[in-house]
Amino acid sequence: MLVGSMHLGVANATAVPIRIPGLPPIEIPDALVPAGVQLSPVHQAPAVVPVPPALQAPPADVVPQVAPPPQDPAAPSIEVPGLAGVQQWAQDQLGAPPSNNPILARTVQPASGTLTSPFGQRWGTLHGGIDIAAPIGTPIQAATDGTVISAGPASGFGLWVRVQEDDGTTTVYGHINEFLVDVGQQVAAGQQIATVGNRGQSTGPHLHFEVHNPDGQKIDPAQWLLERGVSPTWSQ
Repeated sequence: MLVGSMHLGVANATAVPIRIPGLPPIEIPDALVPAGVQLSPVHQAPAVVPVPPALQAPPADVVPQVAPPPQDPAAPSIEVPGLAGVQQWAQDQLGAPPSNNPILARTVQPASGTLTSPFGQRWGTLHGGIDIAAPIGTPIQAATDGTVISAGPASGFGLWVRVQEDDGTTTVYGHINEFLVDVGQQVAAGQQIATVGNRGQSTGPHLHFEVHNPDGQKIDPAQWLLERGVSPTWSQ
C-alpha cells in the first residue's frame, strides 16, 4: 500500500519508502520521522534464514526412534531350552523317559549284550551284580557321572573300573579287557571307560556290573537302573 501526501501541518510533505519482504512498499512521511534521524531511501527488513529440517529439534513429546543394529544372517540363532527341552534331549540321547528328576538324565545302561546272570543267590552264595555277555572289545560306558576310584587289576575280576558318584553310590565294571580311564578322572554318564573282556574268574566274555549304595551295600543293578528311568535293552 502506498501512502501519498499527507497534510500534517506541512504542505506537500515528502515520504520515505519502507520495504518489508512479502508486503507492498510502505512510505512514511518525513513529518513522522524524528528530527535528526536520517533514513535511507529504502529500508528492507532482514530476511529470515530457514533452519534445515535435519537440524530442527523434534517436539518435546516426540521420542526419537533408534533403529536396531543390523543382524548377521550367517550368525547362528541360540535357543535356551526349558526343562521340557532338557528332558526331551535326555530321552533322545540316553533313552531315559522324561522326568522332573535331573539325575535320570545322567544314567545309562553300561553295555549292550545278553543278560546271563541276575543279581541274587547263585550256587549258594550272593552274586552281587549282573552279568552281561558280549563279544570281547564291546564298549562299556559309565552308567553315571562320577570320579574313577579304581582302574586296574582286581582279585577275581582280572581288571576292573569303579566309578563313584557325588552321593557315594559306586558302580563296578569287572572282567574287562582294557580300561580307558585313570584314577581320579571325572567321567560322564555314557562315556566309554572300558571294553568287555574275559579276564579273571570268568567262563566267557562278559561284563560283571555291580552297584553299591552310599553305605557300601550291594544292590540289584537291574532294579537300580529301572528306578532311574532306564529300561535296559539286554536280551535274555
